[in-house]
Amino acid sequence: MAGSDTVARASAERPAPDTVKILIAGGFGVGKTTMVGSVSEIVPLRTEEPLTMAGLDVDDLDGIEEKRATTVAMDFGRITVSDDLVLYLFGTPGQQRFWFMWNDLALGALGAVVLVDVRRPESSFAAIDFFERRGIPFVVAANGFHGEHPYPAEDIREALTLPEGVPVLLCDARERESCRDVLIALIDRLIAQAAPAR
Repeated sequence: MAGSDTVARASAERPAPDTVKILIAGGFGVGKTTMVGSVSEIVPLRTEEPLTMAGLDVDDLDGIEEKRATTVAMDFGRITVSDDLVLYLFGTPGQQRFWFMWNDLALGALGAVVLVDVRRPESSFAAIDFFERRGIPFVVAANGFHGEHPYPAEDIREALTLPEGVPVLLCDARERESCRDVLIALIDRLIAQAAPAR
């Protein structure tokens, strides 16, 4: 009993980790659900529904014809970065008819990852604009579909007309380590921006 009391006391004395809310955003079909699922240490919460014939006139499947489901509310996952830092990941819905949810999801978010499909860069313009207007720091991650990265980061920056301060990374949303590296780049940016304020 004494041993379990010691463990319980040590747990109670250890401060709770800081938690940071991060949004994973971007256009329809860029890989947000995949990214949350590949990096989350818990089984992610998903609110996916099958695409139906009724949505054919609304959903632009040009370039993503193989897509069979869509997020209608959000994805949720968690990753422990260290003993004192836990990230809560909220994937936003990508379809325009669900964008009204972004304002609620953005409440309390310290930063965001904007996923980009370089085959359809225009699908991420709205996400970039959303975070720029609200002053929420973000990084851009170019998701290499089928593991391919046809353009270097600087070309992607130029195509998206991003300022120099916004990191652009190449990633594969299916790969845990690749997604982790994107999140670390975002945390580095948040720390760098917080430093002058101190």
